[in-house]
Amino acid sequence: MNNKVIFITGASGGLGKSVTERFLATGATVVGTSRKISKAGFPQPNFVPLSADLTKPAAASQAMESVISRYGRLDVLVHVMGGFAGGKTVAETDDATWEQMRDLNLSAAFYILRAAIPHLRKSGKGRIIAIGSLAATEPRAGLGAYVTFKVALANLIRTVALENRDAGLTANVVLPGTMDTPTNRKSMPSADFFKWVQPEAVADLVLWLADDRGAYITGTVIPIDGVNG
Repeated sequence: MNNKVIFITGASGGLGKSVTERFLATGATVVGTSRKISKAGFPQPNFVPLSADLTKPAAASQAMESVISRYGRLDVLVHVMGGFAGGKTVAETDDATWEQMRDLNLSAAFYILRAAIPHLRKSGKGRIIAIGSLAATEPRAGLGAYVTFKVALANLIRTVALENRDAGLTANVVLPGTMDTPTNRKSMPSADFFKWVQPEAVADLVLWLADDRGAYITGTVIPIDGVNG
């Protein structure tokens, strides 16, 4: 990995931080993007912060152009970015919530994929790994907008896998269960945290899919859940 260029969206979030640190430890050049991100969050010399609002098509294109102009290549795209809103029925869901879930969980992925794929194809060993949600494996009352766009994200990535097999470019989706992050602990203080997925475990799976071990895995949707029982 130490000669590769990695682009990670949502790098400053709970899971994004773990994923970014895993790739940095390999010696790879890691460009981490979020709406607000700085070098202070990742002091390693191989980290490059890039502030961008990827829900805007022009911003996604500009972010990718800056990476290519600086490094001349892209080898791995890890799309961690997403957002959650729930608690309302479909009949109660307002336009703002629907549009927010669409933009954070689907549109941003489409924009950055569209910008990144031509460069990932040139890599010869390009990798795309997107983070979905185990909650999106079946309909759930009160989560209509969230689940709809997470399902669409998985199908988008699987379509990308089909369209780019000829270039050795793989594309897969990881579906974590509830993750043990500070945000989730705060929002669900009475839950059993020990049954939740550790972000480091998800990061390990993402790294595995990104390196040569994942060369023959593409178009898959991989669940990763916490401890049961």
